[in-house]
Amino acid sequence: MTHKYSIIAVALATLVPWGAIAQEAPAPEAGAPQQQAALAPIAPLTQPTVTVPSERIKDVASVAGVRSNQLVGYGIVVGLNGTGDGNVAATLQSMQSMVSRFGMNIDAASLSAKNAAAVMVTAELPAFSKPGQKIDITVATIGSAKSLVGGNLLMTPLVGADNETYAMAQGNLAVGGLGVSGANGSSVTVNVPTVGRIPGGASVERTVATPFESMPALMLNLNTPDFSTAQRLVQAIDAVMGPGTASALDGATVKVTAPRDVNQRVAFMAAVQDIRVDQAAPPARVIVNSRTGTIVIGDGVFLTPAAVSHGSMTVRITESQNVTSSQGGIASGGGTAQGGTNTVTQNSQVDVNQAKVKMFMFAPGVQLSKIVDAVNSVGASPSDLVAILEALKQAGALHAELIVI
Repeated sequence: MTHKYSIIAVALATLVPWGAIAQEAPAPEAGAPQQQAALAPIAPLTQPTVTVPSERIKDVASVAGVRSNQLVGYGIVVGLNGTGDGNVAATLQSMQSMVSRFGMNIDAASLSAKNAAAVMVTAELPAFSKPGQKIDITVATIGSAKSLVGGNLLMTPLVGADNETYAMAQGNLAVGGLGVSGANGSSVTVNVPTVGRIPGGASVERTVATPFESMPALMLNLNTPDFSTAQRLVQAIDAVMGPGTASALDGATVKVTAPRDVNQRVAFMAAVQDIRVDQAAPPARVIVNSRTGTIVIGDGVFLTPAAVSHGSMTVRITESQNVTSSQGGIASGGGTAQGGTNTVTQNSQVDVNQAKVKMFMFAPGVQLSKIVDAVNSVGASPSDLVAILEALKQAGALHAELIVI
């Protein structure tokens, strides 16, 4: 039986005060000429600025109201090679409803869905899509169909959240998977044969209205809200388009005054989205996935002086039993004695193995590379590193947000 104890000790050393240290000059002696006493300033201990490459506004922000919409529909895939739903009631009822549109009155019990499958069809309707344009669709089975290879999707209306039809889907499926089964029950499956796509398989039937033309001012929403980035966005737009063109409403939204004319507004936004802006450095974070042992340390993470000791102790306990019999007894093959008294003696052996404890020191303002090198030098596992980071955070030496997912 083995017990392992992980010992992690963190000692927070005396912190050096941040900023410059001011000293008083000695008072001049009486009668001595007045002189200007100057002391060389002490450089403050500061965190190096993290440089983030500039990006286009279209890569860091989106126009409010200009977005895609999700569509969904229920349909039937036919033409399968015996890999359909079989006698699933929902599929048979759908097939009966479909053929009834062509004036045929057939009982659902007389149908077979061996070569057909009930599917759900999903699509994404891009902004400014006009009737007649094509969009891609994804088809997935909802019944007991084994494969959609070789199937053909029948006309399926795609509706939005308001239950209105915005597109019609139909066409031959492109399936990237393969499923083969034998008569003895053996089967081979490659990828996922129950999901397929139809490039350009849906035709747009209705336009989704957007506020781009009617809004008096356009709103740019940052993909990652940040007050510094919002302010830099305003400065970049005003520098190109003129002062007062943009104003920050909060850390996520920037208001941009745009021309009223639609043609001019399109040209204006095309120019605005190509303006490059310097994003603010992201917050200092340490992300820990305790399930997989994945640890991501941001570049803005730094430590104040701290000493870390890491080691392990292994205690091994071995139990054994000795059976002895009294005089006159006859020991049997099973370890018992006939005609005598058995005596059981318990033997315990305890071995303690403690690895040499390694200690490393973090200097003030140590950066990411030094943290990684120090942890690697002691051979810490991901679980040990999580414990070290948590202990550093509790000691106040880790200046970053520790997020455990």
